[in-house]
Amino acid sequence: MRHGSALLNVIDVEATCWDGQPPPGSVNEIIEIGLTVVDVSERRRVSRHRVLVRPARSAVSDFCAELTGLTQAEVERGVTFAEACRILVEEYEAGERPWASWGEYDRRQFARQSRADGVAYPFGHPTERTHTNAKAVFAAAYGLRKKPGMDHALQIAGLSLEGRHHRGEDDAWNIAALVLDLLGRGAWPVTAAVAWSRSSLPDLARRATPGTPPLTPRGGGSAR
Repeated sequence: MRHGSALLNVIDVEATCWDGQPPPGSVNEIIEIGLTVVDVSERRRVSRHRVLVRPARSAVSDFCAELTGLTQAEVERGVTFAEACRILVEEYEAGERPWASWGEYDRRQFARQSRADGVAYPFGHPTERTHTNAKAVFAAAYGLRKKPGMDHALQIAGLSLEGRHHRGEDDAWNIAALVLDLLGRGAWPVTAAVAWSRSSLPDLARRATPGTPPLTPRGGGSAR
């Protein structure tokens, strides 16, 4: 059955990380939020976005820089975590729009950092209300006993990795491709997205601008 436009935010975060234990006083903090908007009803990736976040209680280690390609100088030009959450809510309707990530790391990291920084959790409460664990859906759809990392899942689905693994913007784009694969197999839980889109369709028509883009603590992100 066809429905009106139903938008889904696919999100992947990268966080400060170390090859071993963090230095005294340091904690994992989000330094990049990658976001791809998916039109569930049209089954296409609409746009891709990137928000760099300036850490307040940690720094980008050499290990983290090699893994993500991000440097301390680059993330220092980013916004605060509070501003990043505001951007998610005001520009990408994070408080209402369904969202997905590869695993539970991203949701839990947002919840942890929101509590630590005294910032409102941008996706509403309870924290799992609008969230879908794409890794779990993929494993169930393909009959896998072990949930695969994003790069392995792409291989299983016969899809190519686009961009750089462990770069939030690229990982979100690739996870969105896996979401589309699951939609094609009839395995993606679209009920929440459709229900929300029906009540918010006038607002979506006004605000959404479809276009073709040019584009764990140790690991720094979830898409593994």
